[in-house]
Amino acid sequence: MADYSKYEHLLFDIKDGVALVTINRPDVYNATDFKLHNELSKVWLDLGQDDDVRVVVITGAGPAFSAGGDFDLIEESIGNAKVIAGTMEEARDIVHNLINLDKPVISAINGVAVGAGLAVALLADISIASDRARFTDGHVRLGVAAGDHAAVIWPLLIGMAKAKYYLMTCDFLDGTEAERIGLVSQVVPHDELMDKAMDVARRLASGSQPALRYTKRSLNQWLRQAEHTAFDYSLALEMLGFFGEDVREGLDSVREKRDPKFPSAQ
Repeated sequence: MADYSKYEHLLFDIKDGVALVTINRPDVYNATDFKLHNELSKVWLDLGQDDDVRVVVITGAGPAFSAGGDFDLIEESIGNAKVIAGTMEEARDIVHNLINLDKPVISAINGVAVGAGLAVALLADISIASDRARFTDGHVRLGVAAGDHAAVIWPLLIGMAKAKYYLMTCDFLDGTEAERIGLVSQVVPHDELMDKAMDVARRLASGSQPALRYTKRSLNQWLRQAEHTAFDYSLALEMLGFFGEDVREGLDSVREKRDPKFPSAQ
């Protein structure tokens, strides 16, 4: 069994081959600070090396799955090349390490999912959403490009037309609409979410492990193609936005809960 004691914001409960991983910053709706961002980039490697784990279920503590980037993380990134380079590398590892983990991953999306948390929710092999879940990418609302996972997975899940609409407008989707357009695998009543996710996990944990892992590996070739063509490019363009004027106004407007007035649109 791997040593998970180094993780501060992730909780682990491993039983009968299923690892339940809980994002645990409920007081801030599991927003991603520097520590959590780093942990989400590394945890897939530890889970991959843990012989006690055959399937992973990831969810959030409290009412949210993960409410996007912590304000302090965004603040320290603005105009700071060193911080941006580190964040960019970790963002790449979140996507790359999750795609390359052979073991099945199930996301139990219990509430709002934004930013790095949304990347984990949607890149999971099976995504099960509560009917209380709400989704938005949010990057453009902040004043930076919708890079990161979005260029890899959104067009594959819902098609280019809807991907462009939701990534450019930052409109929210609820769980029911997300299922209807194919953004998530299933939506269930909130009170049934964890039972459903764990039931699917136990079924997979008792199945043929080589067959499941080779199936995931084969299907993820579609994601690897997108990684090689669009992902690094989109991630670099996202980070470029942190050197512009709009991101400051985007962050201030989110903090102040008002519509942004981006300098580039004046």
